[in-house]
Amino acid sequence: MPSPQPLQPPRAVFAMDPVHLPLLFPPALMARLRQAADLDPGLVLRDFTDPAAAEALATADVLITGWGCPNLDADVLAAAPRLRTVLHAAGSVRSLVGEALWERGISVSSAVTGNAVPVAEYTLAMILLAGKDAFTHRERFRATHAYPPPAETAHIGNVGRRIGVIGASRVGRRLLELLRPFDFTVLLHDPYVSPAEATVLGAQLVALDDLLSQCDIVSLHAPDIPETYRMLDAGRLALIRDGGVLINTSRGALIDPEALTDELVSGRLYAVLDVTEPEPLPAGSPLYRLPNVFLTPHIAGSLGNELERLGRIVVEELERLAAGGDLVHEVRHTDLTRVA
Repeated sequence: MPSPQPLQPPRAVFAMDPVHLPLLFPPALMARLRQAADLDPGLVLRDFTDPAAAEALATADVLITGWGCPNLDADVLAAAPRLRTVLHAAGSVRSLVGEALWERGISVSSAVTGNAVPVAEYTLAMILLAGKDAFTHRERFRATHAYPPPAETAHIGNVGRRIGVIGASRVGRRLLELLRPFDFTVLLHDPYVSPAEATVLGAQLVALDDLLSQCDIVSLHAPDIPETYRMLDAGRLALIRDGGVLINTSRGALIDPEALTDELVSGRLYAVLDVTEPEPLPAGSPLYRLPNVFLTPHIAGSLGNELERLGRIVVEELERLAAGGDLVHEVRHTDLTRVA
């Protein structure tokens, strides 16, 4: 019998903003990519209408995408007849892929599980700081240079706090894991999760309105889809108890921005906002100045040395593909209705 022929390495092409490439794929990871595939590390597509992109797309078996990659629409796919796999070195693929890709049967893998890690870590940190009322006391300490009297700290602490998690997405599930060692009662709202599954995740499944009215701290981890658009409107924000804390590391579109601004300007609620609508907020927004708002510039997701984690996931996927194996981090069309 003839000896089996080695698998032909796939032709892979980068498609992303080149600025991210060195952090996603430092030298050791880039070397592994080049071993697993026929890859030119100096060729990074960002504009598919560029004439230079046509030749690269025509021969690509795999696209390694990331932030800054344009939508893979029908025209792009028509120019890439050999394309069979997209490996996304970032989070959600919602803005990247459309019906044309799914109809063609192209497989998609995303490093979203890796991107969920720093988002969940950021959220946990904010929950713990909010429970200690650290943001308020920082402002007071800067102004008074004096330690607060016991009457001002009687309400703080993380023992027995009721934490509400909206969305058992990848970030939501990772956060639920991180919350387990703490002395919290955790409530979860997710229409795709059963009570039994919620118990396994370490939470009690409840209706959204019940979660909002019963929790001290509410954290959003639902996907940005039509069904969740402004899911926290004025009526639902009003359900959060006085002095409650709202954390949003998902998408600004999940909250009615005018209603949220009204609540925060009144001082009734506190908020930790890593995402807003619009993003960034206009220069005149009062949220920049309010002492009860902790505003950060969309930093919860992977940045800096955290990007290497995403690159490693893509490298491992490409190595499996090159060896004839299956994707481990595959994203299916149906996933996009329920995960973030």
